[in-house]
Amino acid sequence: MLREDSPVSQFPPVPLLLGILVACLVSVGLVWMVGQQSIVALAYGGALVAILLTLLLMARLRGAPVEELAFQADWSVTSAAMENRRRGVAIIDRANRLVCANSTYVDWFDGETAPYDLPFDGPSREAIMDAARDAWRDGKAKADELQLSGAEAQYRLHVDRSGRGESYLVWRFAEIREERSYDGLAERLSGRLGDVISRAGLELALVAPDGIVLTTTPGLAERATGNREKSLAGHEFVQLLRSDDRDRIFFAREGQQGSPQTLVHVPLDTPANARLSDADQAPSLMLLIDSTVGIGGGWEGSGKAAIPQLEALLSALPLGLALTDRDGRFLFANKAFLRAVERKEQGLPQFPSDLVVQDDKAAMADTVRRFAKGATASGDMAVRLSNDKEEPVSIGLAGIRGLGDAAVLLSISDSSEEKRLRRQVAQATKMQAVGQLAGGVAHDFNNVLTAIIGYCDLMLLRHTPGDSDYDDIQQIKANSNRAASLTRQLLAFSRQQTLRPVVLQLPDVVSEVSQLLKRLMGEKIEFSVRHDRELGSVRADPQQLEQVIINLAVNARDAMQANALERGKQDWKGRLTLATRRVSARDVRKMGIDIMPADDYTVLIVQDTGGGIPPEHLNKIFEPFFTTKEQGKGTGLGLSTVYGIVKQSNGFIFADNVQGPDGTPIGARFTMYLPVHKGELPASMRGEAAEEAKATEWSAGGNLLLVEDEDMVRAVAERALARAGYTVTTATDGEEGLAEVANGSTEFDLIVSDVVMPAMDGPAMARAIRKVKPDIPILFMSGYAEEQLRNEIDIDNMHFIPKPFSVQQINAKVAEVLGEQRD
Repeated sequence: MLREDSPVSQFPPVPLLLGILVACLVSVGLVWMVGQQSIVALAYGGALVAILLTLLLMARLRGAPVEELAFQADWSVTSAAMENRRRGVAIIDRANRLVCANSTYVDWFDGETAPYDLPFDGPSREAIMDAARDAWRDGKAKADELQLSGAEAQYRLHVDRSGRGESYLVWRFAEIREERSYDGLAERLSGRLGDVISRAGLELALVAPDGIVLTTTPGLAERATGNREKSLAGHEFVQLLRSDDRDRIFFAREGQQGSPQTLVHVPLDTPANARLSDADQAPSLMLLIDSTVGIGGGWEGSGKAAIPQLEALLSALPLGLALTDRDGRFLFANKAFLRAVERKEQGLPQFPSDLVVQDDKAAMADTVRRFAKGATASGDMAVRLSNDKEEPVSIGLAGIRGLGDAAVLLSISDSSEEKRLRRQVAQATKMQAVGQLAGGVAHDFNNVLTAIIGYCDLMLLRHTPGDSDYDDIQQIKANSNRAASLTRQLLAFSRQQTLRPVVLQLPDVVSEVSQLLKRLMGEKIEFSVRHDRELGSVRADPQQLEQVIINLAVNARDAMQANALERGKQDWKGRLTLATRRVSARDVRKMGIDIMPADDYTVLIVQDTGGGIPPEHLNKIFEPFFTTKEQGKGTGLGLSTVYGIVKQSNGFIFADNVQGPDGTPIGARFTMYLPVHKGELPASMRGEAAEEAKATEWSAGGNLLLVEDEDMVRAVAERALARAGYTVTTATDGEEGLAEVANGSTEFDLIVSDVVMPAMDGPAMARAIRKVKPDIPILFMSGYAEEQLRNEIDIDNMHFIPKPFSVQQINAKVAEVLGEQRD
C-alpha cells in the first residue's frame, strides 16, 4: 500500500507540459509555411522536441534531490519486502504521515491509519508515544502488551529509525499469542533437522490452513524447484504436486518420470487443544514418502519399506504418536506416547481399546476401525485411561494410506509431569487442611487439659501422699501430661514449629518414649533397647527427637504387619530394636561416606524384622508424598518429616536392609548420626520444683486482670492465682477486659489473657489497653507455638505461657513477670 501524497506521486506540473507542446507546434508550422515542404517541417519538429525534452530532463536533474529520484524504486521494493503474514509493518515520515504499510497491518487495523491514530486504550497509547520519542532519539524502541479498545488481541511493538537521512520510523506490530505445539517447528524443518529428515528419504512441509506453504525441508524444495536453497514459502502446496489417472501423486516438476509419493496429513492442533480463536488457524504437517514402480509397469505402494523410516521420524518427535493396522492392532508407538499413557515399563497392549476404561472401550475400537477403513480423515475423541480414571484425555486419530500395514495414526500429549504436579498439589492441599484441623483440635484440647491439670493440682493441695485419693489424682495428672505431649505433636505437624535445641543424652530421649513405644508395638512385637557406653552428648530438640523415634517405630510396626499378611501368617512375631552407638571420626573415614564429615557421632539405630525395603524404593524412601502403602492409608510425610528433623539437627540418616544368612533381606534398618556436642555442657534444667521455688520468691501480691473465654480455664486459673495471694478480676472476652481497664476503678499490675477469643481477641485488646496504659505488662496464654505468636504479635513487654499449664507453672510465671517489673 502506497499513499497518493507520497514523494513517488509528485510529477512535473501539467500547464508546463502543455506550454512546451504548443511552442513546438507553432515552430513546426512556421517552418512549413516558409519552406512549403512537409518532410523538412516534420524533421525540424522532431529535432526540436528531442532538444526540448533533453533540456527539460537536465533541468529536472539539476533541480531535484537525488533522494526523490530514487523514491519510486525504493518504495516499491520496500512495499514488496514488507509483506509478512505474522507482522503488521508500517512506515511514517517526520510529519507522522503513513507512507507505506503491508497488507497485514491493513487487515489488523482496518484501514490506512497511522500508528499514532490507532484506537489503543490509554496506557497503550502512552506506551506508543513513548516508543516513538525514544526511537527518534535513540534509533530504536519497543513496547509490550498493547491493547486495542474493545478488542481482546494484544500486540508487541518494535520501532526503528531508518532511511538515508534517518527521517523515517519503521513500526513492526506482532500479535501476542499463547505458546502452541507447533511454535518453532518452521525453523527446525528448514534447518539441520530438515536436512536429517531429507537424508532419510522423507520430506515435510508445514502448510497453513489456506493451503499456503510456510516452510519445507530442503530436500522438498530441491525436488519441487531444482534449487535446494530456494524457499517455497508463499506457494500453494497443491501446485507442487500432480496426480495421474490412478490417483498416484508426483512432484509437478518431475512429472510421471519421478517416483510416486505417499502423502500423510498430520494435523498439529485440534480444536480440543487450541484456543477458540485459533481452532481454524493451526497449520498442518504434510509428509511425503517415496513409493516405487512395480514389475510390468504396475504400481504398488512401498509402505512396508517406508515404515522403518516413518518409525524413526515418529520416534524423534516430542508428540506422542502411535500406528495401528486396519484391524486396529498396534504396530508402533514412540516413547512420548508410552509416557503419556503411563505404560513405559509395560509396553503397548494389543489394541488401543486396552488403554481405556471399560465404558470407553467400544467407542475407542469403533473409532479406530472407522478411520482405518473409511475415507482419509482426522479427528479426536476424549477418553479416560485405565490407569487414570479420573481425568479424561484427548486422543487424536488420522487415517493414513499407502504405508503398508499402517492405517491409523494416533496422537496424544504427554501430560504425565502435569498430572504428577497436580497430584502433589492436591496431596499438599489435603495435608494443609488436615494440619489446620489438627491445629484447631489441639488448641481446643489444650484448654480441656489445662482445666484437668489445674483441678488436679488444686485437689492435690488438699490431699497428702497417704490419702487414698492421692495416687488416683496423680495418675489423672500423669495421663493429662501425656495427652499434652500428643497435642504438642499435633501442633508441630500443623504449624511446623522451629526447633528448640538443647544439649542432651540420646538414651534419655529413648527412655522417655520407651513406655509409649511398648504400647504402640502391641503384644506381637518384641521391643528391646540397647545402649553403648560413654556416649557423647548431642544438641537437638528433645521433643522433635521423640517424634523421629516414634515415626520410625510406627513405620517399622506397619512394615512387619504387612510382611506377615503378605506371607499369610496369622500367628506371627516381630522384633523392634533400638540401639545407641558411639562412632569416632576414624570410623567415619573408614566408612567412606562422602557426604558425612569425619567427626565424632552418637548413633541411633532402629531395626525391624519386616522383610526389608524393596531396592527400587531405597532411593525414594525419604521423598515427600512417597509411600508404599495402598491409597488412602499413607500420607508419605512420616519419613520425610524424620529426614527434615535430622537434617535440621545437623545430622544424617540412612536406610538399608539387613541381610539374612542366605543373602535375602530380613528387615530394614534406619541409622541416624548426630554430631557430638563439643561445647561446654549447660547447667541442669530446672524442674517443677524450681518453678515452685521461684514462685515463692515474689510475695508482694498484686491486682491481676484475667481474660479468658473458656469458663473452665478461667475458673481454675482464678482459683490458682487467688490462692497465691493475688487479687483477681475476671473477664470473659477482650471487650469486657478493655472495659475493666477503661473504667479505672482498679489499677492492674498485670493482664493475663488468652490469645484466641470471640469478638475482640487478646492482641487487639492489648493494643487498645496500651493506648491508655502504655507500661502495663501482658501475659498471654495459648496452645499455639510461642515463636509464631511473637512473629504475629508485635507488642512490647509481652510474655507467654503455653497451654496446658499447672497451678505451679502459672503462679511461677506470674511471679516472674511481676518480679521483672519491680526490679
